[in-house]
Amino acid sequence: MNDDIEPTSRVRLAAAERGLDVVVRPRPDASSLDEAAALLGLEPADIVKTLVVKRSDDTYLFALVPGDRAISWPKLRAVVGVNKLRLPEPELALAATGYERGTIVPLGSTTAWPVFADSSIVGRRIAMGAGANGFSLFVDADDLISAYEATVADITETRAV
Repeated sequence: MNDDIEPTSRVRLAAAERGLDVVVRPRPDASSLDEAAALLGLEPADIVKTLVVKRSDDTYLFALVPGDRAISWPKLRAVVGVNKLRLPEPELALAATGYERGTIVPLGSTTAWPVFADSSIVGRRIAMGAGANGFSLFVDADDLISAYEATVADITETRAV
């Protein structure tokens, strides 16, 4: 994927290449997940974070986590079949994906890392990062899962409040 292209254009191009119907639109500023969901007309569970996760062999994966949940490291390690996973430093996440933290999305990533989606997003229309600050991408989770041949599993836990 060409990382010289503006990030939201890269996202749109990658979506088109995979036959995904996506909408990218400006995202209003919000001070909380609940406020962001209300502004977008969604439930908090419909806002999905894309976390880039580093393996011990210096490869990565994407974990799709609904906003009302948190990643469960033991569950994710079990599904991936490894003993160690961690969130990388911001500069490593940028190098691995071409996107800054908070904007990361599998679409248009400079490397097509494997995708692991929490089973709770199945059947939902979701909002997620769009490669650049101030934008959200809207897509049917099932279509995204299919386009990326994502592994669907229970990889989250209740988010601490």
